Amino acid sequence: MTTMHTPVDNGVNVEALVGARESFAEAPEMAEFHWRAAVSWVSGTHSRSTVDTFYGFGSHHHHKTTFTYDIDHPLAFAAQDNGISPVEYVLVALGGCLTAGIASIAQHRSIKLHSVQATVEADEDLRGILGADPDVRNGFTGVRVCYQIDADATPEEIKALVAQSQKRSAVYDILTNPTDVTVEVA
Repeated sequence: MTTMHTPVDNGVNVEALVGARESFAEAPEMAEFHWRAAVSWVSGTHSRSTVDTFYGFGSHHHHKTTFTYDIDHPLAFAAQDNGISPVEYVLVALGGCLTAGIASIAQHRSIKLHSVQATVEADEDLRGILGADPDVRNGFTGVRVCYQIDADATPEEIKALVAQSQKRSAVYDILTNPTDVTVEVA
């Protein structure tokens, strides 16, 4: 009896990713990226961010469309709730980065994904950002990501996918390691 092997397709071009990684050994400057978002104040705590260009692989690139994001605070903060809050964008970014990693790594390991869902939660004590208690930090006091993954894989293989995604996630790294941030007025 002959067994037919159906190639796994999770929608990730792993060959291109591996090829890029290999080319960086010969031309490391190609791996240097510069990301950019432009933010304009609208009113109150409402601002709008656009993302349309980035630099990488040795040249400037345009996304196929300009992406626009509204940022605000909820009504409970005496704001107008015209968009999600800045800290919620951080949760969206973390979940998106980890999930993209899971899909990429699963593709590379020939693991067929059926569904990947995450709940990303964070805790924050507002006494910090409101200046009510100088001993309370402004940011998150904890972040939790919980995945439910249905895949043609063992529980150990799924845990290994998530662990490798966490290890390679830029957003996870930004949140868990100090990053130099410079703010200036032009």
